[in-house]
Amino acid sequence: MTNEHLTPEAKKAVWAYAYLIDPPQPEVRLRALRILLDREHADAKHRARTWATRLVAEEHVTHILVLSDSPLQDLEINRLMEAELHGLEAGFSMTAPVVVLDETPPKRAKV
Repeated sequence: MTNEHLTPEAKKAVWAYAYLIDPPQPEVRLRALRILLDREHADAKHRARTWATRLVAEEHVTHILVLSDSPLQDLEINRLMEAELHGLEAGFSMTAPVVVLDETPPKRAKV
């Protein structure tokens, strides 16, 4: 399990998306990717951002679940993750981001 704790300062929308790696990859092949994810988590914590990931290995696919304070999927970390996956010659796809937590206050109607 990797970086499952959100930064405590999260007070806005949190987005979730996943990378699906097929065929599934053994843990030993994902070591460099795990280090990359750990570094991003530490950087996010330092910058009071939300970034959490979890690697989930299943029989037919490996998932990288991502929680982030941004729905953008073309950030530097995404490019680094995708480069690592290409280096492993692992096929992968990415889901669309969905909001899973929205603590922004609702807008008040003008009277």
